[in-house]
Amino acid sequence: MRQPGLFATGGALIAAIAPVSTPYPAVRSGAVLHFPADHGAHPLFRTEWWYVTGWLQTDDGKKLGFQVTFFRTRPPIDERNPSRFAARQVLFAHAALSDPATGRLVHGERAARVGFGLADAKSGEAAVAIRDWQLQRLPNGQWQTRVSASDFALALRFTPAQPPLLQGSGGYSRKGPQPQQASYYYSVPHLRVTGRVEQNGKPASVSGEAWLDHEWSSNYLAPDAQGWDWTGLNFDDGSALMAFRIRSKHGGTLWAGGTLRKADGTTTTLGPADVAFRTVATWRSTATGAVYPVTQDLRIRVGGRIEQWRLVPMFAAQEMDTRRSGLPVYWEGAVGTKGGRGYLELTGYDQPLAL
Repeated sequence: MRQPGLFATGGALIAAIAPVSTPYPAVRSGAVLHFPADHGAHPLFRTEWWYVTGWLQTDDGKKLGFQVTFFRTRPPIDERNPSRFAARQVLFAHAALSDPATGRLVHGERAARVGFGLADAKSGEAAVAIRDWQLQRLPNGQWQTRVSASDFALALRFTPAQPPLLQGSGGYSRKGPQPQQASYYYSVPHLRVTGRVEQNGKPASVSGEAWLDHEWSSNYLAPDAQGWDWTGLNFDDGSALMAFRIRSKHGGTLWAGGTLRKADGTTTTLGPADVAFRTVATWRSTATGAVYPVTQDLRIRVGGRIEQWRLVPMFAAQEMDTRRSGLPVYWEGAVGTKGGRGYLELTGYDQPLAL
């Protein structure tokens, strides 16, 4: 079934026939990720994101949390449409700074279609930009980002200390009961951070440690998925842990998983029976009314042994409201735990998440 559409170019209306749905490629088990090519964009897939979070410290000892995320989406349009204005690829970005001295999170947003010099997501190597915001991988293997919002600006460089961590089975990460409910997914934990942060016009040199995620998918969530709880943790001994659960609209956990890499490089893939999140304390947003489990006990099973960490937020009020740029409301916060620190992401607590 097709539906007609109208596109304006140079003052003339061009009638086009647009398919109801675009045939997106499926994520399949057994694919092999190749670097540096897979650091870049995968424009045929429906959804993709590059996500960097971390803890920073200024020269005078002040601690900060930060997040920079770029999203790419491929709308369902007719690829035969010749109009330069057709939105074949759309990019969204947001950045945030968490400051425990103020107990609040500040953030900024960007959105633009690819083209016209406004936005781009290159294939073959990581280089994503929306106007003056950018995240890219340099020829020497370092990453860098620059963002500028009304209340803050970030200019950070990230140096990998470890190789990419392939999530799931060689980068194929299940997200639901059906095999196609999955993403291609890798992380780069333990990134060494240097650079500058500007708050209210006052610059400061910073250093710290960060975590990078890169995922792409065409069918990320099952229809009865409400949202997810996710964490990425860098531990002081050099080990790293990613764990998540997909919550059901009917309550409980629909799917779960993760990966633990020890300091010696030994890697354990975690399945649905190996990961459990338990709420310890909640926080209610006065802006949206959403209630988030901002303090959680995370328990994983590794080789018959149970390991557990309590995730404690830097402070509670780390909700992100990015609806102005077409993205959802969610909680994205710096958290600390025994022997490490990282970020916790909580989606679908305002309303069911749709990707």
